[in-house]
Amino acid sequence: MDIRKATASDFDAMWAIFRAVIAGGDALPFPDDFDPETFRAHWFAAQTPYVAETADGTVGIYKLGANYPGPGAHVASATYAVDPQAQGRGIGRALVLHSLAQARAAGFVAMQFNYVVGTNAPAVALYRKLGFDIVGTLPGAFRHRRLGPVDVHVMFRRL
Repeated sequence: MDIRKATASDFDAMWAIFRAVIAGGDALPFPDDFDPETFRAHWFAAQTPYVAETADGTVGIYKLGANYPGPGAHVASATYAVDPQAQGRGIGRALVLHSLAQARAAGFVAMQFNYVVGTNAPAVALYRKLGFDIVGTLPGAFRHRRLGPVDVHVMFRRL
């Protein structure tokens, strides 16, 4: 697997993965009507996007940048999405490990995830295995399509 910075030519593959993950309704806090131009601004303007590629094509994406500007800019944040057809093959783990290395190289001192859906057990378990702690829980902060309101975690680790 190759993980590299995304370019404008990766947009269609990235958008397809993002749409597929949103369609599941249980992992990311974005609405169904999130449009391509908002995605482009959200993933290409404010932070640095990356893609994971295998012989099957683009199988995962993430974006990395400062959690907040100014006094919070030393803490990184990232958002990940793996093509549902490619899940369970270690791609998410590779994306997180890659992002941690990129964050360290960029001089960040920690990584924080602001909105990890508590019922997304594979993500929560992966982040914990990789040294993230749940530092806060927002009760009922995510409207899960099947389960209704579920908890969201804020997760953090030093780099």
